[in-house]
Amino acid sequence: MGYQPRTRTPRDFGKRSAKTSSKPKPGRHREARSHRLEETHVPTSKEIVERTLNSLSILGNQRFAVAPFHEHFDRWLLSLRTVISEFGSNPVIAADDELAKETSKVFSDAVEALKNKRLKEASREEALRRINKDLMDQRSLLAQIEREYAAKSKELASRKEQTVKPVASRAAKIRRELNRVVKLRAGFFRGISKKAKALKQAEATHKLESTRSELAELERSFVTEQSRLQDEYAKRKRHVVQAIANHEKEIESLEAGVEIDDALDVRRAACDALIKSLNAFVLRNQQTSKSSNLSS
Repeated sequence: MGYQPRTRTPRDFGKRSAKTSSKPKPGRHREARSHRLEETHVPTSKEIVERTLNSLSILGNQRFAVAPFHEHFDRWLLSLRTVISEFGSNPVIAADDELAKETSKVFSDAVEALKNKRLKEASREEALRRINKDLMDQRSLLAQIEREYAAKSKELASRKEQTVKPVASRAAKIRRELNRVVKLRAGFFRGISKKAKALKQAEATHKLESTRSELAELERSFVTEQSRLQDEYAKRKRHVVQAIANHEKEIESLEAGVEIDDALDVRRAACDALIKSLNAFVLRNQQTSKSSNLSS
C-alpha cells in the first residue's frame, strides 16, 4: 500500500490574508486624479497652431553637421510631413482644402528641390573620387618618371665610362710615349738621329692630337645625350607636376563645397512657405468666425 501524504491547512491562513491586504495611500489618489486631469486635457487650436509653427521654425533652421548632407534629407522630409499631417488631421483645426492644397504643393516642391540637391551633391562626390584617383595616378607617374630618369642616367654614365676610358687611357699612353721621345738625346753617337727623333715626335704628337680629338668628340656626344635626357625628363616632370597641382586645386575646391550644406536655403524656404500658409489659414478662420458672429 502506497504512502499518501496528508495535507494540512495552515491555522493562520485567514490572518495572513488579512495582513497582506494593505490600505491605499492617500498620495496615490491625488496622483491618479492629477494624471486623469492631464489625460483629459485637449489642446486648443491656438496651442496647436503655436506648436506647429514652432516645429516648422525649428525644421527650417536645422543644420546638418556632418557631410554627406543628402543622407539626412529623407529623415528631414519625414519630420516635415509628420508636422503637416498632424496639423491637417487634427479635428480641432478643421483644415480646409486651400490649406491642404498649399501644404501639398510646398512639400512637393521641397521634395523636388532636395532631389536636385541630392544629385548635385552625389555628382560632386563622384567628381571628388575621380579626381582623387587621377591625382594618385599622376603621383605614381611622377615617381615612375623619377625612377626611369635615374636608371637612364646611371646607364648613360656607365656607357660613357666604358667608351671614354679606353680612349683616355690610349691618349695617356701616347702622351707618355711623346714625353719619352722628347727626352731622347739625338746625335751621331746617340743611337738615333735628330731627323728620326723629329719624325717620331711628330708621329706621337699627331697620334696624341687625333686621340684627344676623338676623346673630345666622345665627351661632346655624351654631354649632348645627357642634355637630351635631362630635357625630356624635365618636360615630362613639368607636365605631371602641373597636372598634380591642378588636381589638388580641384580637390580643394570640391572639398570646400562638400562641407557646405547648400540645401539649407531650400529647407528654410519650404518651412517659411508653410508658416505663411498656416498663418493665412488662421486669418481665414478668424474672418469666417467674425462673419458668422455678425450674421447671427
